[in-house]
Amino acid sequence: MKHVIIGAGAAGISAAQTIRKHRLDDEILMISTDDAVYSRCMLHKFIGGSRNVSALSFVPPTFFEDNKISWQGGTTVTKIDTANKCVITNHGTEAYDQLLIATGAKSFFPPIDGLDAASCVYGLRNLSDAKAIREQASQATNIVIIGAGLVGLDAAYGLVEMGKKPTVVDTAQSVLSANLDQRAAASYQTKFEAAGCTFRLGSKVTAVQRNPAGEVSAVILDSEASLPCDLLIVAAGVRPENGLLPNVAANEYLAAGKDVYIAGDASSLSESWPSAVEQGEVAALNMCGIPTTYDEILAQKNTVNFFGITSLSVGQLNPQPGDTCEVREAQNCYHKVIIREDIPIGVILQGDISRSGFWQHLIKNKIRIDAKSIWKISFADSYSLKENGEYEWAN
Repeated sequence: MKHVIIGAGAAGISAAQTIRKHRLDDEILMISTDDAVYSRCMLHKFIGGSRNVSALSFVPPTFFEDNKISWQGGTTVTKIDTANKCVITNHGTEAYDQLLIATGAKSFFPPIDGLDAASCVYGLRNLSDAKAIREQASQATNIVIIGAGLVGLDAAYGLVEMGKKPTVVDTAQSVLSANLDQRAAASYQTKFEAAGCTFRLGSKVTAVQRNPAGEVSAVILDSEASLPCDLLIVAAGVRPENGLLPNVAANEYLAAGKDVYIAGDASSLSESWPSAVEQGEVAALNMCGIPTTYDEILAQKNTVNFFGITSLSVGQLNPQPGDTCEVREAQNCYHKVIIREDIPIGVILQGDISRSGFWQHLIKNKIRIDAKSIWKISFADSYSLKENGEYEWAN
């Protein structure tokens, strides 16, 4: 059997490893526009100069040879012919028995006046973006980043490692608003400001101005303030790169058609590295004839690590009326659990994240707990399955 995987990111690599584990003699072909395997989470390290291209890889140098995987790097799939079960690339045609689309996502550029016509404007999604940003930043004086989420702060971190002092603009009132609460996020903002970053939070870029050469020269905020800018980085989110099979949706087995599967950012199910890895594994198991469903409960899982501060968040982080928030703080440590009807639905761990697996287990399995002893329970305790299908801690 021949498995074709489009994309060599987290989902694609995870799928290839899983297929090889269960199908020792099947043919595996990976096709990617990128000619290098790299972690998108580490692109800021390349910008900052602490890692070169080879150090961005998350697989061993002999990964493809060791796993008997054919890899066509620098090759772009232009069409999928599901009727004839083949993919058409810029170099030829490849047949498949099972196909996985793991093409990732592309940067989203919001409809800002003048943005699409300006040069010296970049997203931060691919290695080519990081290379362009690093080259342009070496000559730039006024760098603006749209977006104070994880990608925006990745860009800012790489730039401050270059000795630059970027300005970060976001409509949210705190940085990392999708990943952390304001208390946990403030720890990072303080560090970034000490490193030379300026934040314009609660602000929106409404227009981009250009010089006679067409290069960005300033950004205009909704307050009508003008920020000089000779390099603009847009980190305003991503959109699935699923143009090869538009308007398809994955089912619980991550199938998007007969013998066609989709995983990672292209699936629209999540935008996190751990979820992409899990989806790649689930899709691969199904490609191998091992029925496996994907559980989206932990899709909202993120880790943050800047300036030596590590945070992990899982689940729903925005409490609703009636929810309970349990918080404990110590030196360099902040923990918060959000509880709904005695069931943990979200957790933020900053500093000490040693019990992250425990909290993920509770959230994933919707285990009812006694909130009065929430910081004392552990895997050493027991829980039972009730007749209604719910778990609860045994007294």
